[in-house]
Amino acid sequence: MLDGIIVINKTKGCTSHDVVSKVKRILNEKVGHTGTLDPNATGVLPLLIGKGTKLSYYLIEHDKKYKVVLQLGIKTDTADCEGKIIEEKEVLDESLAEENIKATLDSFIGEQSQIPPMYSAIKVNGKKLYEYARKNQEVKLTPRKITIYSIELIDIYPEDKQIIFEVSCSKGTYIRSLCEDIAKKLNTVGYMKELERISVGQFDISNSITIEDLEKNKNSAEFINKHFITIEDYFKSLNENNKIYLENRKIPLFLNGVKLTFPLSDGLYRIYDKNNYFIGIGMVKNTLLKREIIVEKDS
Repeated sequence: MLDGIIVINKTKGCTSHDVVSKVKRILNEKVGHTGTLDPNATGVLPLLIGKGTKLSYYLIEHDKKYKVVLQLGIKTDTADCEGKIIEEKEVLDESLAEENIKATLDSFIGEQSQIPPMYSAIKVNGKKLYEYARKNQEVKLTPRKITIYSIELIDIYPEDKQIIFEVSCSKGTYIRSLCEDIAKKLNTVGYMKELERISVGQFDISNSITIEDLEKNKNSAEFINKHFITIEDYFKSLNENNKIYLENRKIPLFLNGVKLTFPLSDGLYRIYDKNNYFIGIGMVKNTLLKREIIVEKDS
């Protein structure tokens, strides 16, 4: 049984749910994800396998990094290439000047309020925003706090009126809205033409695999071991030293959810028996150790 994480490099045209279904069929395991990518977006999609689905709570807050192609001069109703054109506006030469673009991008660094796009899954009064948008119903959009940690200009294509940039941002940042806001500051309109997610937290595209790779090598122990991140390895990467060794008599208590006293700093700990066998993850809070994720069977 596989319990942990596999990082998929999602291709354009398929939904995140499509990817989950395919991987579930390939591995014949329970599969979940920590956040979707739009069908036309590509890149890093961490999938949680087996008991790894219990990691969702810990991964959902991860920061993200994207490579973006911003098309200037055209505005669509969805703020991406899928929507219909609702406005066209001239792109001045100064809007494509490198110094001007860099200064504009830099102005977005830091914490800010962002208005989400109408075509999004955010719920208002129990309905998703895109449901209102499809019926041309107006709804008041509430700005959300986001953080742009860094934003770097990669290239400019003046003839195509396109800008390529990379951005590191907090959870909940809508790159489509960011593209529209950047275009507005450049005195024009724009939409997100292409989006590639380069990383999610510690999961980088350089360590991802395609569904085709997984299908082809699903019976290769060497391939699976190379690309599979166990629950133990994931938490080890966060803090190498946070581990607790339980006496044999305390293991059944821990497995059954009994809180145990440990005078340690608050935080998550990897739990082992005296033979260095990994049992699961526990949370210490106010010197009490509580069971979080169990890998060892309760037999």
